Amino acid sequence: MNKITLIFLFGIFSISLHSQQTLVKGSVLDALTFESLENVSVTIENSNLSMETNILGEFLFEKNLPLGEQILRVSKIGYISKRFPIIINENETVDIAGITLDLDTTATSNLFTITLSDDELNDDSSGADNISGLLASSLDVFQRTAAFEFSPSFFRLRGLDSKNSTLLINGIEMNKTYNGRPQWSNWGGINDVLRNQELSTGLAPSSYSFGGVLGTNNINIRASQTRAGGRITYSSSNRSYSNRLMATYASGLLKNNWAYTVTLGRRWGNEGYQEATSYNSNSFFTSVEKIINENHSLSFSAIYTPNRRGKSSPNTQEVFDLKGIKYNEYWGWQDGENRNSRIKEVSEPNVMLNHYWNLNSKTKLNTNIAYQFGKMGNSRLDYNGKDLIDGFPQGGGANPSASYYQKLPSYFERNFPDQLGFAYQALQTFQDGGQIDWNAMYSTNIANAQSGGNATYALYEDRVDDKQLTVNSILNKEINDHVNFNAGINFKSLNSENFAQVLDLLGAETYLDIDGFATNINEAQNDLLNPNRIVGVGDKFKYDYNIFANEIGGYAQTQFSYSKTDFYVAASLKNTQYQREGIYQNGGFPDNSFGKGDKLSFMGFGAKAGFTYKLSGKHVFNINGGYISRAPTLQNTFSNSRENHNVVPDITEEKITSAGASYVFRSSVVKAKLTGYYTKVTDASEISFFFADGIGGDNLAFVQEILQGIEKQHIGAEFGIEAQVTPTIKLKGAAAIGQFTYNNNPNLFLSTEPDDEALAAGFIDGFKDFGQSKLKDYKLAAGPQNAYSVGFEYSDPDYWWFGATANFFANTYIDVSPLTRSSNFSTDFDGNVFNDYDEVLARELLKQERFDDYMVVNLIGGKSWKVGEYYIGFFASINNLLDQVYKSGGFEQGRNANFRELRDDKALDTPVFGSKYWYGRGTTYFLNLNVRF
Repeated sequence: MNKITLIFLFGIFSISLHSQQTLVKGSVLDALTFESLENVSVTIENSNLSMETNILGEFLFEKNLPLGEQILRVSKIGYISKRFPIIINENETVDIAGITLDLDTTATSNLFTITLSDDELNDDSSGADNISGLLASSLDVFQRTAAFEFSPSFFRLRGLDSKNSTLLINGIEMNKTYNGRPQWSNWGGINDVLRNQELSTGLAPSSYSFGGVLGTNNINIRASQTRAGGRITYSSSNRSYSNRLMATYASGLLKNNWAYTVTLGRRWGNEGYQEATSYNSNSFFTSVEKIINENHSLSFSAIYTPNRRGKSSPNTQEVFDLKGIKYNEYWGWQDGENRNSRIKEVSEPNVMLNHYWNLNSKTKLNTNIAYQFGKMGNSRLDYNGKDLIDGFPQGGGANPSASYYQKLPSYFERNFPDQLGFAYQALQTFQDGGQIDWNAMYSTNIANAQSGGNATYALYEDRVDDKQLTVNSILNKEINDHVNFNAGINFKSLNSENFAQVLDLLGAETYLDIDGFATNINEAQNDLLNPNRIVGVGDKFKYDYNIFANEIGGYAQTQFSYSKTDFYVAASLKNTQYQREGIYQNGGFPDNSFGKGDKLSFMGFGAKAGFTYKLSGKHVFNINGGYISRAPTLQNTFSNSRENHNVVPDITEEKITSAGASYVFRSSVVKAKLTGYYTKVTDASEISFFFADGIGGDNLAFVQEILQGIEKQHIGAEFGIEAQVTPTIKLKGAAAIGQFTYNNNPNLFLSTEPDDEALAAGFIDGFKDFGQSKLKDYKLAAGPQNAYSVGFEYSDPDYWWFGATANFFANTYIDVSPLTRSSNFSTDFDGNVFNDYDEVLARELLKQERFDDYMVVNLIGGKSWKVGEYYIGFFASINNLLDQVYKSGGFEQGRNANFRELRDDKALDTPVFGSKYWYGRGTTYFLNLNVRF
């Protein structure tokens, strides 16, 4: 070995001169998690001395030791082997504590990270929210299984979404203020630099943040701590994208104490598993770090991952029966190519500056500043364009969706039961085509424009342009050998501009910017300051407002560690302020939409504590408990921020109480963990938007449904076990058994435009209180509440591997409609109960749908080679090998808002407004080839 290596190694090895016995001892840790590694092979080369580390990762040689210069080799399957030069002197101890081994990224233990974070998590819809922040391979077999096996089925850890975990990059929180969740696509395609992670699960303590009830994950992207070398990766898949190409190079720490890392990537494809779900994404990453001296280091990082992809639609059972699970209503043919009307585009660069200061050997201060900016857009079709005729808006088109309810056979069966030829014709038309007719929309617009009119159809996007500044400082102090203190302070400021923008007028030049559903010309104005405004491509229209959000908070935490017990206590405090500023004066809310509204302020508090008892090296017991109150997200604070300043009635902080207890067993062969948990959420609010038929009798209205004071209960158990039955074969199993329910009857409000129709339906100033929604004991739509997995892994000494799992899912429920569980369901226009109301039938109609149980089989395998100084790795995975068809989620449509509407609709074999579902993917594959140098 070269001299630099020898000097470094001798510097970190502590050699005791006080012992009267010749010993070589030490310990081995995982370089990513710093957890002890057992069953690590430790050998003194050119001797017969070899042993494996114990449960605590320790080893000890004390007999027949060769004296002088020796080589110590440390190796474990799935990790990169290391060789260390040592000098053994008689009657002296060589104490090598804290040896770290890096995961071999060509081995099975780290392959899943590549697949999961790039494919499943990069889809930030509800399907991506399922594993609540697990990006990395974890030593906990249950969490690995939840991330890699359960996630495609919309599984959520403990029935909670990712706003209950905290994701940080270089100590900076990445959770969005709007919905509390990380925007995964903002760092998609830079997998190689996301491997250095520190994960704390549940309420366990973290050195970087107070965290949530699902834990904290900090991703370290410092250039000095990225493994030196290069890596080129090509992947192919039929899931979200077809192709992926990535290249990464890290310099390591150079002689001048500089280090840098650069990553470039691209993912693309014309279609994923669903129809017309195109994918186009580029990724750029750089990090530069200067180690100024032994006490100071400065790091700069920039992440830019613009991405654009086509969305897919949820479908009713009728549509699925006619078109299959790949059907997507959002697209149609144009000039020989498929064109998706629903495109999500995200381009939000993030730059950060980090300062690391070692105040002394036991105190570290990390100060960070980050700035994120850019845009996020979701496109859709508008089909209600108007012309002013005699001063009043007239016109409008038909819904262009081929699966619009008035175009499906069920509509004609219900409304023309004696003329089933209409239904048959609709059936044939839908089966033969069933897609958006772009040419028809162009023809309509062109014809209207030629006669001096405006566009009837338009393609536009709902835009969010955020500018966010984050500043924080994190202190870590080792008070003594047993006590560590952590504290942090954080400030976040968000300026969010929200508006609609015209993308394409489909052959026309102008569009009349009014609300086509309003009943009078004043209420129709989207902006009274610019009445009857004519807009073109690139113009803002419909709505325009800003949201200002400021957060300031801090936390403190003390951790105690002793030979038999560990425990900790932590507390946090955060103040959150929101304010809306209307740029438009909405005609429906002229006095409550323009300018700045009231400033809202929320004070959140958190406290948690935990205790660990180490009965022995094999048996460990752990218990954690905590209470968190937090501000409601922006998404669930303003009832209809596009039109007015109104907020959810009696809005207050959301409260979470949680507790969990675990038993851990670790031996040389078996690792197992059993956890029981209880979480209660109170004072939550949720807002949804839809057309409802049957409001206050038989009135139709587009409403904002506000559910306030929600209480939820999550209770269950998690179990994971793995057994290394031979040096090459590992058996594994996991189970998640939960019950996630509404625990009260929350309050239900509706708001809508304050027009004549709303007045007839009993709304006052566009608002109506429906009292309680009878949701208590209904199951939450949180993916499968029960999930089980059994499988094995085979790792051959010749660097090839294979694994298979069978995964079983049960107790998945539809998301029920709160409106149909309110007083509106049984009440006629006069406020009395329907004279034909049947309570027995009503209970049957309101019974929550439980989806069929199902099983999914997954396979993975691969091989790695060393060719000269290059390492080549290949692996392949197949998900849902048996092509199982299953519903992974869905929701009841709120259109049938009362007993009569729902009764008449469900009386049909195929309801017109049946529930809409998402289906899991059929058989999919992922192939990956990488070269490391």
